[in-house]
Amino acid sequence: MAKKRSGGGLTGTQQAAKFLGVSVLSGAVLAGIALPAAGALGLAAKGTVEGFDEIPSNLKTPPLSQRTTILDSKGGLIATVYSRDRKVVPLEKISPYMQKAIVAIEDSRFYEHGAIDLKGVLRAINKNAQSGGVSEGASTLTQQYVKNVFVEEAGDDPEKVAQATQQTIGRKVRELKYAIQVEEELGKKKILENYLNITFFGQQAYGIEAASQRYFSKPAAKLELGEAAMMAGLVQSPSRFDPINDLQEATKRRNIVLQRMADVGDISQAEFDQAKAKPIKLKVKTPRNGCITAVDGAGFFCDYVRKTILSDPVFGKTAEDRQKLWNLGGLTVRTTLDPKAQAAANEAAVAKVNKDDGVATAVVQVQPGTGKILSMSQSRPYGLDQKQHQTTLNLAVGSKMGGTTYGFPVGSTFKPITAAAALEKGLSPATSYDTPWKIAMQESDYTRCDGKPSGYAEWSVQNELESEKGAYDMTSALGKSINTYFAKLEQAAGLCETLTMAKKVGYERELGKPIKQSPSATLGSLESTPLDMANVYATFANRGIYCVPVVIDSIKAANGDKLNVPQTKCTRAMSDRTADMINQMLKGVVEDGTGTRAGLSDRDNAGKTGTTEGRKDAWFVGYTPNLSTAVWVGDDVGKRDEMFDLTIGGVYYDKVCGGCLPGPIWRIAMTGALGDDKPSFVGVKVPRAEKPKPKDKPEGGKPRDRDNDEDDKPADRPTIPGITLPDLTGGDATRGNNGRGNR
Repeated sequence: MAKKRSGGGLTGTQQAAKFLGVSVLSGAVLAGIALPAAGALGLAAKGTVEGFDEIPSNLKTPPLSQRTTILDSKGGLIATVYSRDRKVVPLEKISPYMQKAIVAIEDSRFYEHGAIDLKGVLRAINKNAQSGGVSEGASTLTQQYVKNVFVEEAGDDPEKVAQATQQTIGRKVRELKYAIQVEEELGKKKILENYLNITFFGQQAYGIEAASQRYFSKPAAKLELGEAAMMAGLVQSPSRFDPINDLQEATKRRNIVLQRMADVGDISQAEFDQAKAKPIKLKVKTPRNGCITAVDGAGFFCDYVRKTILSDPVFGKTAEDRQKLWNLGGLTVRTTLDPKAQAAANEAAVAKVNKDDGVATAVVQVQPGTGKILSMSQSRPYGLDQKQHQTTLNLAVGSKMGGTTYGFPVGSTFKPITAAAALEKGLSPATSYDTPWKIAMQESDYTRCDGKPSGYAEWSVQNELESEKGAYDMTSALGKSINTYFAKLEQAAGLCETLTMAKKVGYERELGKPIKQSPSATLGSLESTPLDMANVYATFANRGIYCVPVVIDSIKAANGDKLNVPQTKCTRAMSDRTADMINQMLKGVVEDGTGTRAGLSDRDNAGKTGTTEGRKDAWFVGYTPNLSTAVWVGDDVGKRDEMFDLTIGGVYYDKVCGGCLPGPIWRIAMTGALGDDKPSFVGVKVPRAEKPKPKDKPEGGKPRDRDNDEDDKPADRPTIPGITLPDLTGGDATRGNNGRGNR
């Protein structure tokens, strides 16, 4: 650090700094730094500098922020996102006209001087002195490049941008130091290349390639003389000379650049005359930025990818590191999205629910055995325009990933988890309970994982209809979704064992909230997300092995390096035999149970319906051996209303149930996503309890549709003395905290 000489005088360095200050304050701020010909800061045209001991010696040139391209699993474009619309290109891919134009108008002696153009500085100071103000600048192209580096490094932080552009001696000296170093380390051609890639050309375009595409819809390599001159003219003031907003002013500026090119001998007089006579012909390409531009309704999937990069430690130890990686961009992200599955999910999401309906639907699909998320769509389009019923709330996931706070109560889609816990404990599928329509259970009979009773109150449980009473085994209880049966089965399997199984198969609660150890869990009173439920059922499809969901296959950085990405982790949640039996039992749901409207007739498939208290949520989660899909329907805004007596997708519903709306949506999504491959579930014989035969059957021997009120009459159902047989299709609703009819 410079010190005062004895007697209080200034050192040579301080005298030079004072001289610099005088020069700057006299009007040379924009003209560069006026330096003495000799002394501590003497500079030759290509000389070096001394006396900058307090300034770091290494120029930190940040990588340039670029576009990030998000691709599907087949390499198709999903969306392009960026904080800076830029694509870096080498000098050989930039038109020679553009190279000459920018040098001619910004620094015509670029190839003759070093980091500082002393002649230019003296000329500017003289002219500024004559005009009494700053009428001419003398910053070289190298100095401008260094300044742009500072601005780029500041990003979108207003305070940092102000620091990078403030007109102070300190900044000008720092800029000068770095300019000299850049000249020595990079050379003229690389400086020019970097300058053309970093500079802002207006209309959100950074760098010559993005700007060329923006104004002329062509690569920078193909810019013609007049086009290059117009582009070079933008650098001084992108807003003032913007050809889109003021073509006349842009033309005047272009002609000034052309004249300068002629003056320095870059073009002939004939070329000048010909280019000047041509009008500017724009071919504007509107930039498409962000997940809002995603194809086939994949905006929510795209945003999930973004959230993954911003939240997963594999992309950086801190949130700041991950945000910097995303803002820097230049990434090529190959995702797990299957274009066929996404198109099918998007079609399904809007097929039966309109975007302006009072309720919404979410559809998400997962590949069993890999954890790959194949699609993600919903009835309300992705976006910020509420007047167009757009939203950025991802109904398929929890709040950490841009969704709801905790998800939604899952209703009877939880029941197969209880069944799996029971089978793992050794209970047979033939386990039968003669259950009444309504029962009272004691919470103290359910034991938490800490060995304590879950509570001491009485828990009242009832089925949807009074006729739903009698003897059921596990298969029939799943098919008809009998609440009272599962209240007893959970007691036998163990509350702790049931909730432990839930965690093993991927049933999660958001924000780290633990699963409440309440008996009502078996009826789906706790929240989860469609994505988690799709993974739960993918575990059944995968013969008991749960795989953590993943959304990214690979990422390449701008320089071609491969980045690490999150990998799925698969763990066994239950025996393969348990999963095989669950699969066989859930096949019955779509064959002759509550999910008959969803069933696929051409292949093995299984699933479960679910509705929640007051029919605020309706679910269908189902799968084949190679695809698991969850569908949720409910009120997604404000107070969550009950789904009675309303019109959805132009169709009137007196009550919404899992089988009558989510089920058909699921069928559309599955039909469109599945290919010709038709794998089967592993065949296994599921033990059944003996049951009495009915005296008669419904007309035609077909199961009744519980969505038809006429079929709800108890008199329509066959009986035998002392026992009312369960309905063949079952209901799908719940009223009150007692879990009535929780299907």
